[in-house]
Amino acid sequence: MAKFIQKPPAICKECGTPFTKYKTTDKWCSLSCVVEVAKKKVWKAEKQKMIDKARTRTEWLNLAQVVFNTYIRLRDKDKGCITCSKPFRDKFDAGHFFSVGSYPALRFNEDNVHGQCVACNQHGHGMQSEYFIKLPTRIGLDRFNVLLEQRKSVLKLSEVEIKELINVYKKRLKN
Repeated sequence: MAKFIQKPPAICKECGTPFTKYKTTDKWCSLSCVVEVAKKKVWKAEKQKMIDKARTRTEWLNLAQVVFNTYIRLRDKDKGCITCSKPFRDKFDAGHFFSVGSYPALRFNEDNVHGQCVACNQHGHGMQSEYFIKLPTRIGLDRFNVLLEQRKSVLKLSEVEIKELINVYKKRLKN
């Protein structure tokens, strides 16, 4: 005679009540819990819209910088530090050759930003002389010369352009 093993009841993801699943995909015990989950999702989306609407241009720029730097770290994770050439360990920075404060037009220029170990970027203040020597070998002399010319330019991004930049780098991060 076959013995049936009775599975323990599932726990509702919303209220924590034990219940019997009718389908393997069931996560909630009742329709009222499903409605509550839907309300929370709608509220979360509305709240995010309110937060986005209240953000200043500077806050959007900072968010774009975080997404951009994350992309640079992912792009350069196997290349090693631009200045000392040591392989990266756990944490490393997206180091700018031309600083954001002095050259804001190059803030989101991929040729201007490369993976740099914390020791070189933060403790060595960017190691600018080594960066200057090694950058042309990493990006090529032509692109290096273009970068030198672009440092004189002015870039003023609108809020819409900043949001688009965020979306572009989020898509690149997914790929």
